[in-house]
Amino acid sequence: MSESLSRRARSFGSVADLYRESRPGYPLAAIEWALEHAPGRDVLDLAAGTGKLTEVIAAAGFRVTAVEPLEEMRRELARTVPAATLLSGSAEQIPLPDGAVDAVLVGQAFHWFDQSRALDEMARVLRPGGVVGLLWNLRDESEEWAQRVTELLDAVDVVSSGVEEEAEVLVAHQRFDGVEHRTWSNPVEFDRDRLQAWARSTSIIATMEPGPAEATVAALAHLADSHPQLRGRGTFEMPYVTFALRARRND
Repeated sequence: MSESLSRRARSFGSVADLYRESRPGYPLAAIEWALEHAPGRDVLDLAAGTGKLTEVIAAAGFRVTAVEPLEEMRRELARTVPAATLLSGSAEQIPLPDGAVDAVLVGQAFHWFDQSRALDEMARVLRPGGVVGLLWNLRDESEEWAQRVTELLDAVDVVSSGVEEEAEVLVAHQRFDGVEHRTWSNPVEFDRDRLQAWARSTSIIATMEPGPAEATVAALAHLADSHPQLRGRGTFEMPYVTFALRARRND
């Protein structure tokens, strides 16, 4: 990872509270699908952040271990998902023994990894027949105003999730077979304040100089106030879709 991307990855610690408050969660159906073929109930949530995915895994009845490198994110996760076993660690050096879990899930984080090394580690900590699931919440740009959000953020070079490229990495990895994918509608209720908090929780805004960062956040607030699809509405749905990949460790 370049120093620029590394700095952006570390920046989430400074906005952990905003991340927890403003980012979308994950549909239970997506987690159940990703874990459908897991051979048991022990699940690792890798790069777990503030626990947006962890809490759904726990609510589905699985025993969940959450690994997260940033202390500030771990503090948020400990408050919100006390049932999880919480460990400090990274995707490239998972602090678990060989064959420790039945599944590894990653939410909105795979693009921050050294992907080949991380998949090697996931395969190592999985039991025979274990599964990996990669999940992303993506904006559905069939709404014109959502396209405008992307344009405003692209103007400051937001990292793309690159899900197609990341799917190819999983397909090509020699330790995993049977890659499948699905999507679910996952609209999330926003208002003007949440839109601004969400923007501040992104790595690019968190690492920008204060002036340009606040100008971008103000432009998004103006969009909420003035766009014909949003003007005069107290709340509106951010049109997310959840995209998931799943694969099984070959043995």
